[in-house]
Amino acid sequence: MTRALIVVDVQNDFCEGGSLAVAGGAQVAADIAALIAEGTYDWVVATRDHHIDPGSHFCDEPDFVDSWPPHCVVGTPGEELHDPLDPSLFAAMFFKGEYEAAYSGFEGATSEGTKLQDWLHERGVIDIDVCGIATDYCVRATVLDGVAAGFEVTLLNGLTAAVDPANLDRFYAELDAINVTVS
Repeated sequence: MTRALIVVDVQNDFCEGGSLAVAGGAQVAADIAALIAEGTYDWVVATRDHHIDPGSHFCDEPDFVDSWPPHCVVGTPGEELHDPLDPSLFAAMFFKGEYEAAYSGFEGATSEGTKLQDWLHERGVIDIDVCGIATDYCVRATVLDGVAAGFEVTLLNGLTAAVDPANLDRFYAELDAINVTVS
């Protein structure tokens, strides 16, 4: 079986000090880097919010459900991966949300236009492990789309950080209902 690790949106703006910081984001970045260093995956890829003008996704008075303060704007330090993660650690990078809201990594594409699902299928990937930020938004959407695309999905729960931990019980119930492994 070919297994891939998908690292979702571990970017400066989502870690402490960023414009949309999630508590524990910097530790998640360090822990994911340590996992990657173990070399246990056939493929390791990352997704990144990559906003140019995402319309109503950005708002001066966000509701923190559908609208958010500006974050991960192309060309800003906030869009970059958080240290110690570096683009060289990844076989491919999938950018999402240039002109609209995009939560799932499966909405992303490489700079050449290859979608995540196609990239994984081309390499014979069957199993995916998902980690990153934020558990209750982009990680959730990526896990659910991975299942819908036919992959065997495991959520690496210890390698995620949530916007609102109160959302997690509902998410775990969703995962249980569709037989996603949580480790």
